Amino acid sequence: MTGPAAPLLEVTGVSVRFGALIAVNRVSLSIAQREIVAIIGPNGAGKTSLLNAVSGFYHPFEGRIAFEGRDRTRRSPPDVAALGIARTFQNVALFKGMSVLDNIMTGRLMKMGGSFLLEALYWGPARRQELEHRAFVERIIDFLEIQAIRKTPAGRLPYGLQKRVELARALAAEPRLLLLDEPMAGMNVEEKEDMCRFILDVNQEFGTTIALIEHDMGVVMDISDRVVVLDYGRKIADGPPAEVRSDQAVLDAYLGVAHD
Repeated sequence: MTGPAAPLLEVTGVSVRFGALIAVNRVSLSIAQREIVAIIGPNGAGKTSLLNAVSGFYHPFEGRIAFEGRDRTRRSPPDVAALGIARTFQNVALFKGMSVLDNIMTGRLMKMGGSFLLEALYWGPARRQELEHRAFVERIIDFLEIQAIRKTPAGRLPYGLQKRVELARALAAEPRLLLLDEPMAGMNVEEKEDMCRFILDVNQEFGTTIALIEHDMGVVMDISDRVVVLDYGRKIADGPPAEVRSDQAVLDAYLGVAHD
């Protein structure tokens, strides 16, 4: 008999503050391998600050963050990326003058161990490696159905497609854990349906564990295995979508209802 697998990510008592403001207040959560976890809450609840702590952009002033059982609380963003954690941002952060293909290739640099622009000048092993990495990126392009725009400068694309390209760049790093900060923001209904499908496919076909921040409750309930709810920096609920949806503390946080 074997026990349950250790969590891929474990956050224990993490707090993030900016001066006197406590953005994340002693939050603990764990994410299992291949799980899709949604992190929700009202504006200002600390969701992005928590993701920034996990990805190394912020360092907690207390608590511990472990990935694959190893402490990585004080790691820098490049170190965190090298461990196998990738993320997208609430506001699209693409290189607007570069083509879609080149934007996605930048997400591959961590795997390449150097500049693909320099390696492309040489034959032999370096050249073969560059071709292998480009082939992987082409697979991502096909997977996300963006073949027709592969040579288009990213800045010319509509917002929904820019979001898809940003997802492609994150996937190019072959992450074990993918952090998505409001991947549906600014999208119409059709674009949201496409993004939901891609997120589920990434989870199922690549085996990628996913944590996402999302405000669309329909999306959250449809694609999440588990939902974590933050309010004023504290975790107030953690469980299956149906259970969280009926939790009175969650209803109060969203509706502003006070009870005696």
